[in-house]
Amino acid sequence: MKKILLIFGTRPEAIKMAPLVKEFQKHPSDFHTKVCVTAQHREMLDQVLDFFEISSDYDLDLMKPGQDLYSLTAAIIESLKPILETFVPDYVFVHGDTTTTMAASIASFYSGAKVCHIEAGLRTHNKLSPFPEEMNRQITGRVCDLHFAPTQASKKNLLAENISKKNILVTGNTVIDALFESVSRVKNLSTKNIEHIKKALSPGQDVVLVTGHRRENHGEGFQRICQALKEIATSKPEVKIIYPVHLNPNVQKPVNKHLKGLKNILLISPLSYPEFIWLMNRSKIIITDSGGVQEEAPSLGKPVLVMRENTERPEAVDAGTVILVGTNKERIVCEALELLNNKERFQSMSELHNPYGDGKACNRIINYLKT
Repeated sequence: MKKILLIFGTRPEAIKMAPLVKEFQKHPSDFHTKVCVTAQHREMLDQVLDFFEISSDYDLDLMKPGQDLYSLTAAIIESLKPILETFVPDYVFVHGDTTTTMAASIASFYSGAKVCHIEAGLRTHNKLSPFPEEMNRQITGRVCDLHFAPTQASKKNLLAENISKKNILVTGNTVIDALFESVSRVKNLSTKNIEHIKKALSPGQDVVLVTGHRRENHGEGFQRICQALKEIATSKPEVKIIYPVHLNPNVQKPVNKHLKGLKNILLISPLSYPEFIWLMNRSKIIITDSGGVQEEAPSLGKPVLVMRENTERPEAVDAGTVILVGTNKERIVCEALELLNNKERFQSMSELHNPYGDGKACNRIINYLKT
């Protein structure tokens, strides 16, 4: 029996690791599976664990007010040491590009465990964008033993870095596994937030969903984003723009300055994962700087405008399901209005194939380890 330890700490990691945890738990005769959470994000992480009915075996509970990258990285490595020495896992699974991912991969390497990277091989090749995620991915990639790449493009990135072909498996992205399970579960979901949104909408009203929080957009970038949203709202008064606003003051300040009080813009608090899936499914188009949304939305037939200058997920851009608009006000407005006004353009984009998978990534990973 192989001993498996899955380590994650943020909401995006938990969403993408949850279906893998559940899949491992279906094979108790093959795998002794344990879950460790760092709680890099506490409340948002717990929401996902509750939704997927996952309990952690180890909870480092490391979230602190004002915590910086230096202290978080050190705390993760030091806190994992006794867990790794006690459980002695054969394989440690980490996901993506967070500080938890990078620090846990280093700690697991020190322990002698084989490190397995879910969502391996994504690259912008610009170490400052996104920061610090790009370097977290690259460091994890150098340390790990098995690379579970979501796409052929990710595999090519790894091969270009001299990663052995035999240590790479293209699986699709586990977020699609999570999404397919979640959509059916939230179809009839009723929460205080969802009922609030429903009351703000007219029957059949088109919704533009907006999310934005990335630190590289703070400052002038967010000013331009808010100005663009205001212009879209003015140009399309019949459309409702819904923006769950990140709690970071660098986001709250410009959003409230430019958008508060506009009749067809609904500013709301951040949503739980199931609430957000419900709202994504209710939306017509999505404007975001999120990585995960770029992967999820195409499976729901939702065109995405990405407010970033570059992306480590170019497959969606190449497939046409995503358009990079950066923080250029004119570009955001132009592309959004084109999708809202041009039915043919919207239809062609919404029906494109999602390049990130078919919902069977976790099954491929389990089968690979069983051989």
